[in-house]
This record gives sequence, C-alpha cells and structure tokens, in this order.
Amino acid sequence: MLGRKTARLFFGLLAAVAAMGTAVSAYAQEKKIKIGVIYDLTGPLAGGGSELGYVGAKIMLDHYAKTGVEGYKVEAVYADAQSKPDIAINEAVRLLEQEKVDMVLGFFSSAQCVPVAARVEQLKKFMWITTCISSAVFENKNYKYVFRPQASGDQFGQMTMDFIAGNAQSKFGKEPKDMRVAIIHEDGSYGVDVSKGNEAGAKKAGFNVVMKEGYSATAPDLSALVTKLKRARPDVIFHTGYNPDITLLLRQAREQGLKFGALVGHGAGYGVYEKLKEGLGGDVNYVFNTDPISIWLANEKGLDPKLVPVIKMVGEEFDKVRPGVAIRSAHVGIAASNIYVFMNEVLPRAIKKYGGVDPEALRKAALEVDLAEGGTMLGFGVKFFGEGTPMAGQNERSFPVVIQYVDDKSYVVWPKSQAQREAVLPLPAGSTYSNK
Repeated sequence: MLGRKTARLFFGLLAAVAAMGTAVSAYAQEKKIKIGVIYDLTGPLAGGGSELGYVGAKIMLDHYAKTGVEGYKVEAVYADAQSKPDIAINEAVRLLEQEKVDMVLGFFSSAQCVPVAARVEQLKKFMWITTCISSAVFENKNYKYVFRPQASGDQFGQMTMDFIAGNAQSKFGKEPKDMRVAIIHEDGSYGVDVSKGNEAGAKKAGFNVVMKEGYSATAPDLSALVTKLKRARPDVIFHTGYNPDITLLLRQAREQGLKFGALVGHGAGYGVYEKLKEGLGGDVNYVFNTDPISIWLANEKGLDPKLVPVIKMVGEEFDKVRPGVAIRSAHVGIAASNIYVFMNEVLPRAIKKYGGVDPEALRKAALEVDLAEGGTMLGFGVKFFGEGTPMAGQNERSFPVVIQYVDDKSYVVWPKSQAQREAVLPLPAGSTYSNK
C-alpha cells in the first residue's frame, strides 16, 4: 500500500514538474518585442521613396522574425501614414496605446518626423527613425527616447555645395565666386532644412546665389517658378523635392526652355530612379542625387565583413519583390541598414545588459552604440549625440554621398574618398537642359 502511495506521489510530482516546465517554456516563448512600423504606402510620398523604404524595412524585419533576438520573438505591426502628418501622429499613438507595441520605427517624411517625435517623446516611448532627415527633429529638443542613425538635412545641403565647389574650376572653368547657383525646395520641414544647408555651403564656397525659393510639394503648376529660374540663369540648380513635384518641375522646365549646367537633387524623389525615368525619360541622364550611399554601391573592402552577406540577402529579397528594376533605390538599403543597426546593436544590448525592451533599456543601449566608419551597410559609423547636446539623439558619424545617374546606372562621384568615377559636368551639349 505504501508503495502505491509513493508511486502516486512520485508521478504526481513528475506531473507538477512537467507542468511547471511547460509554463516556463510558454513564458519563454512569449518573450517578444512588438515593433510598430510606419511608412507612407499611399499618397504622393509613397512613390517618392517611402514605399521603397517600407520594402527595405520589411525585408530586414522578416529576417529577424525568423531568427528572433536573444530569445525574444520579433513581431512587426505595419501602418500607413498616407502621406499626411496628422495620420502619422495618430497611427503612432494608436500603435503604442492600442496595439501595445514596444516602440515605433520608420518614417520617411520630415513633415511627419518632427511632430511624431515630439508626441512619442511626450509619451516616454522609444522611436527609431530610419529615413527622414530634417535637423528640426532634434535641434535643441534634448529628447531622451528618439534616435536617428540617418544623416541630417544640413549635411545633405552642405555636401552638394562642397561637391560643386570642388568641381567649379576644373569642370565649369569658373571660380566659385563666379558660379551662379539657384536653391529651390519644397516648403516643408525637409526642404527648408536642406536649403539651410545649401545656404550655409554656398556662403562657405563663396557662390553667387541668384535665386532661393520654396514651393508647395502639392502645387499643381510650377511654371511661375520655372520662369523665375529662366530669368536667374543659374549654372547649377540645387533642388529638394519629392515626386510628382520633381517631374512636374522638369516637364515644365523642358516646355519653357529652361537651361542650366547641372541639376543636383537631395534624396526623396531623386532617390527613386524608376519614377524619375518614368516621368523624364532620357532627361534623367546626368542628374545628381544626394543620399546615404546605396548599400549596393558601398566599397565592400571598407565595410565590416559580416555586413557583406547581409547586403547580398537584402538585394536578393528585393529582387524577388521588384524583379527587373534597373537601379535598386537607395531608400531600400537605407531602411534595411538602419534597422539592422537597431536589431544587431541596440536590441541585444538592451536585453542582455538592461534586462528587456522597455524604453529606458532601449535608450541606454542606443547611447552605448559605438561603430566606426564602415560599421554599417551605408559605410558610416554610429555614435549618438548624448543628452544635453544641441542634437541629442542624432548620429554624429553619418554622412551622405553624391551619386550621378548615367545610362541606367548610378555612380558615386563625391566625396573623392568614395567616388567610383568622375562626375559628368556640366551637362553635355545636346542634352535637353544643357546651356552649352
């Protein structure tokens, strides 16, 4: 009889231990980070590059959904900002408060980033910005929970001015003071910020700024702007816009006979070659764009070796989604690279060193990221300005490059340390807009 009781107790104990093990196992499996992802999938910003950013983000997040991070399951919840700042704010709040995501990431438009960052910080939640560039997101805000590995708008504007200044004498046969430049931009946070960088760079170079003007990205007619440009007779036009405003401007410029020596764009619509060619045809040849380097143009010898297979994976997955694309947009790689930094550098540190994925753990982990140049797929390093600095939360080691589209290919032409070939400057005689 005693043996039966002992047996019952023994098997009962085994069952309890098994049940406890199942509960622990279930608890372990339930550990996850829930990530809210916001891009513009509809509206004008979708075709201007945001939807391609979404594709790059999804490729990377899908990869980590399969592998997990330090025992945590990765779950992404996607939302469409619809190319509207108010929708972006509402979606961010909805994801955080109703979907209970642990953080939000993405964001293409600076007009959205500025107010969304303020709202997320107010909620004391964590935000990781992959794409938008406006300096106004961080300038003198002293945010604790908002971070951006991406380059800032003033860097874009100054980089392009340095590029033309470095080529003024050798390509245009002019001293910088004799170079006539026009600065035009959409009048949102993105365009205004880049134009400030343009102005600062023009002043530094000593250029003759013959025109500076903003316009609404949704304007149905830009012929008046074209007329002013014709009167100003610039050697170089520095343009910050999305799409379809880029296409509208250049179509009307062609119709009105606007001539110039070079057109230098700054990301957004200029980073989506397929859309540019669709709208401009052969006139897209020799146009310049400024962006973080396309991960497929980065010099592999200068990168951390572990990044090379990741770049290959992103390219292969993108080709499955968009087969036959002539030039893979830099926006795809920008999103993929900046999310990789979070998933590979911030998240593991937050879990292992700070015990989880709450905003405070993620904040502390982000501030400890210290990657040298070549430590990201975009070629630059990562170190965030800390609290109490004018640009707290911004990556101080990021930088863009200038690329040129030539015969359905893109080449880095500036800075010289990254250049793949000499820039074609000015526009060759016979080109639609050439002033030669």
